Amino acid sequence: MTFKELNLKDDILSAINELGYEQPMPVQEKVIPFMLEQTADLVALAQTGTGKTAAFGLPVLNMIDASRKQVQALVLSPTRELCIQIANDLKGYSKNMRGMRIVPVYGGEDIRTQLRQLDTAPQIIVATPGRLIDLIERGKIELGAIDFLVLDEADEMLNMGFKEDIETILERTPDTRRTLLFSATMPKEIANIAKRYMKNFEEITVGTRNSGSENVEHVYYVSQAKQRYLVLKRIVDLNPDIYGIVFCRTRQETKEVADKLMHDGYNADALHGDLSQAQRDNVMQKFRIRNIQLLVATDVAARGLDVSDLTHVINYNLPDDVEIYTHRSGRTGRANKKGVAVSIIHSKERFKIKDIERMLRKSFVQEQIPNGLEVCKKQLFYMIDRMENVEVSEEQIEPYMAQIMKQLEYLSKEEILKRFVSLEFNRFLSYYKNAEDLNLPEHATRERGERGERGERGSKPGGRIRLKMNVGEREGIDPKRLLGIINDVTGDKSINIGSIEVTNKFSFFDVFADQLEQVVNAFAGQSEVEVSEAKGSRSSDGGRKPEYRPRTGGGSGSYSGGGYRGGDRSYGSRPSSGSNGGDSEKPWRNRDASDRGSSRSYSGSSDRRSGSSYKGGSSSYKKR
Repeated sequence: MTFKELNLKDDILSAINELGYEQPMPVQEKVIPFMLEQTADLVALAQTGTGKTAAFGLPVLNMIDASRKQVQALVLSPTRELCIQIANDLKGYSKNMRGMRIVPVYGGEDIRTQLRQLDTAPQIIVATPGRLIDLIERGKIELGAIDFLVLDEADEMLNMGFKEDIETILERTPDTRRTLLFSATMPKEIANIAKRYMKNFEEITVGTRNSGSENVEHVYYVSQAKQRYLVLKRIVDLNPDIYGIVFCRTRQETKEVADKLMHDGYNADALHGDLSQAQRDNVMQKFRIRNIQLLVATDVAARGLDVSDLTHVINYNLPDDVEIYTHRSGRTGRANKKGVAVSIIHSKERFKIKDIERMLRKSFVQEQIPNGLEVCKKQLFYMIDRMENVEVSEEQIEPYMAQIMKQLEYLSKEEILKRFVSLEFNRFLSYYKNAEDLNLPEHATRERGERGERGERGSKPGGRIRLKMNVGEREGIDPKRLLGIINDVTGDKSINIGSIEVTNKFSFFDVFADQLEQVVNAFAGQSEVEVSEAKGSRSSDGGRKPEYRPRTGGGSGSYSGGGYRGGDRSYGSRPSSGSNGGDSEKPWRNRDASDRGSSRSYSGSSDRRSGSSYKGGSSSYKKR
């Protein structure tokens, strides 16, 4: 099939022909005819990088009246970068359409510039939710006459906390609009929005629903947590032509890993929320043109970064949600190219790999962490290949050849090659000489299942210990809040939390014996919230536990009146009854009085979260 067979207008066909578009991609083949021939709403599920912008952009442009000076189409995107990219793509598709105006509006730029651009109403607005609402409230944008509403990367917008903003915008649009929802995955929140705000919608899926790209190979390495960075370097050194993103959990970890890589001579840089917009744009531009080989980033910072030829995505830590893994891995293996998604895990995260395998319906391959000899061999022959295939400029080098030949005439061919390799390779060989084996011995992996990762003796079967925190339902605590507190205070979401029980005054949770010290010490030295071993209680494995004597600082933690702020969440004083916010994030508003004396039990973990999942967002409590 060709684009001409899709019955698009000539001025659109001429523009995309100039852009080098030849044949429509699978999502375009399905969506464009549907949009042009049907009138129903649409939910389209396809991975990032599969051509979704043209899939909705071309038919929308085809049906818009360029002579009508009124906003006829709105495209919502989760990030500034994606907003700009979509607007530029639409401008490219419509460059031969006389009178067509497309304006992007987004945060991070002086709003006065965007206000001037809106003095004359464009036919299409591409927007991030927050800035759009701001401009609507200023009376600068009117959505009452739009014919098309596109929600692009809808699952990303929900992950970033835009649910209420999206609903606010949807309520400002006419019922007669046609809604197009594009998403890589189909979580229940997306399904709920579709049912509530879309009418008679059709679902088009490219590939398997909630699956990753078919061009991506999924591999993982198992190591000790403390050796994660060394494993990362081995992976990078084993792939000398790597061009990829290393995903970390937190801004701090992102900075630390990027700084270490740069200090060790790797061509890397960091992308995180502490960068100014100018710094962020500079890093992203250098990465796009390959001046940076490795970009170390958080999930939020990397959203909107569109690079189509990444060779690798490396999960320095596995994400908590399978959907985030799908988004990460979907950044490689685009445009029919092969890609590799690599995960570095510790032994207790194997169950997370199994969860992701079930979700994606794909098998992951465990690979051995390469040893020094393997890395050196790969690097050496990569260098030889480069030398063999280098383009020689006879004209430029000829004036020097006579002197070079005379200077090296006493050396044999073999000796020249040895010296060349040594010159280029000595430091690398020296670094990996006697390099340790980073793979976990098989017996160590088995022991970890019985005694905890450090092999502590004396713990009960399963290695679980029951801890108590002196806050409960009356402070607005539920399993989500509890997991969020533990994740933020410890700064380590890989801590495995077992059975959770929340009562009126207290919260109880299980941890592995080898992670006990890490959790207790993370809360130590504070004043209000106490974490201690539950006296005489039994963990989920049935072992009776003695009372834990707090270590340094009395084993307590604190959230003062000003609130504790960690990561992207804050825990502080309870807002007044007049506060705004969604009830789902303010548990004391919804809790029935009859619940106050009740006890609720849950089984979950900070990784797996069976029964209740912590998804971030804003949470608050105050110790009474």
